[in-house]
Amino acid sequence: MAALRTPGDPPWDVYLTGTVFLDIVFTGLDSAPVRGTESWARGMGSSPGGVANMATALARLGLKTSLAAAFGDDHYGEYCWDALAQGEGIDLSPSRTVPGWHSPVTVSMAYEGERTMVSHGHEPPADLLFRQQNAPGHPARARAAVASLTPGKRNPWIARAAAEGTRIFADVGWDDTGAWDLAGLADLEHCEAFLPNAEEARRYTGADSPRAAAHALTEYVPLAVVTLGSEGAYAVDGRTGESAEVPAIAVEALDPTGAGDVFVAGFVTGTLADWPLADRLAFAGLTAALSVQEFGGSLSAPGWSEIGAWWRKVQSVPGQDPAALRRYAFLEGLVPEEDQVRPWPLRRAVPTIGFGRAG
Repeated sequence: MAALRTPGDPPWDVYLTGTVFLDIVFTGLDSAPVRGTESWARGMGSSPGGVANMATALARLGLKTSLAAAFGDDHYGEYCWDALAQGEGIDLSPSRTVPGWHSPVTVSMAYEGERTMVSHGHEPPADLLFRQQNAPGHPARARAAVASLTPGKRNPWIARAAAEGTRIFADVGWDDTGAWDLAGLADLEHCEAFLPNAEEARRYTGADSPRAAAHALTEYVPLAVVTLGSEGAYAVDGRTGESAEVPAIAVEALDPTGAGDVFVAGFVTGTLADWPLADRLAFAGLTAALSVQEFGGSLSAPGWSEIGAWWRKVQSVPGQDPAALRRYAFLEGLVPEEDQVRPWPLRRAVPTIGFGRAG
């Protein structure tokens, strides 16, 4: 991204706001926990989660990332702040530490390629409205922002950011109301791209297939990207009529936590770099595939070192489909040189709250 930045660009590539959780992830479970029994996990890790998954994924791909979030003044909050600011280089100047407020926590259990989560937390105090008010540095001037849309609710910062020229990329969670009404996603009018999964896209449009749903969504947003799970992803640019579909990379999934966030981060990176639509989809799918091979959300987000190691490795494996390799040939001029890449496969260090930061 450095070669594409100009002196007149905003100070940040991407702005985010949301809730930071402390994630505690258990892996290596043979099955779901059974009531009345004790289950032992073969792996465990702790890391910032929630919106921190997206922020970390963006930062590791080289994007200058700014995050507005509330942090508790407990040990969990201090740990998350330090991991994001010092460990990942994320700008937290729009964020605030809230005295007397404890950090939200999620415990995630990964087994059989899926996950089960238990979360606990409280809303930050009502007077902490820095995401909507004029707190210093908010909203940070950025080339892009990632927003999680809420049915039936507007987030005023989205309209303000879009009015200042920020490109808004939006995802959405499950609609617990059951309405699935696109009119309820009022902030979609300010967005450049919308990235739901296949089921969400079908429910919001009433289309009989995810691909048809993607085309229908372009009546509401310029660019629709629908993730298809094990089938990959499909995108339609309503401004040009261009469409693209890229199959998923087959991997052995350890933990899918945060994979959707990593996909969005990869797509935003490719868009800001002005890559062709199919290359953006391929890159987003690759980053998501690399992430599910490790546990944790922010823990598993790949950087360019991992991407480079993967690219060198797949080219050296006999019997690779030449067409499949060509799909990722755009990486050749982007990944670090071979002598700068660590051996594959890689294993990230697992931060644990009880350990202090070395050095």
